[in-house]
Amino acid sequence: MPTLQGSLPPELANNVVRLYRECLRRATFIGKQQHNTELVVGMVRQQFKKHMNETDPEKIQKLKDDAARGLINHMLFESEKLTGRKVSQRS
Repeated sequence: MPTLQGSLPPELANNVVRLYRECLRRATFIGKQQHNTELVVGMVRQQFKKHMNETDPEKIQKLKDDAARGLINHMLFESEKLTGRKVSQRS
């Protein structure tokens, strides 16, 4: 099963701490726009803490893919907002 992390820079995709930090940055950005920064950042922290003791490599990969998917979706959304046109997605 291919992973979504290939869409992210390798230094981010292969390092959970960097992935976590980037998720927090995006959550802060979204939170400031929606005036609910604490809530959004708290949700990201909660999800990472919930799974911090996971040891199964397949589950870890799925969790990393989920985080990567969230980052990619947000980047696409912001790109569409800036350009005013829909970005095509590959399946």
